[in-house]
Amino acid sequence: MSWFEKAVIGTDRLLYKLTGGKVMTVSFSKQTGLTLISTGAKSGERRENQVQYVADGDGMLVVGSNWGKPHHPAWTANLLKNPDIQVNVRGDVRDVRATLLAGAEREAAWRKMVAAWPAFEDYVERSGGRELRVFRLTPR
Repeated sequence: MSWFEKAVIGTDRLLYKLTGGKVMTVSFSKQTGLTLISTGAKSGERRENQVQYVADGDGMLVVGSNWGKPHHPAWTANLLKNPDIQVNVRGDVRDVRATLLAGAEREAAWRKMVAAWPAFEDYVERSGGRELRVFRLTPR
């Protein structure tokens, strides 16, 4: 993990604790962020991960970019095993279901994600061409 990734992740964790999830590093940009509150696929323990999202109707889209590393981030395995999770969006905690998208549905969601954050395309290239997992989070 690069020093930059460590700095962003550490800052996000601190801001989350200090503000109850109301402020994240993406709050200082035009991007939108949320905290995934899930159950660890292997550990069974509570996990919290800050990620960018794009609004999609009454739900949200998130992508497992892992900063362009060749492997999927652990939180995506958590969502696959335990899809009923919570999200904290600026201090508003909501129950959602995570669904891994495939085919045309994934492609449409991917275009929305890249339009909001073009660097996602760079992450694909950096990862060696890994297809990044895209999830839709829908209210439960």
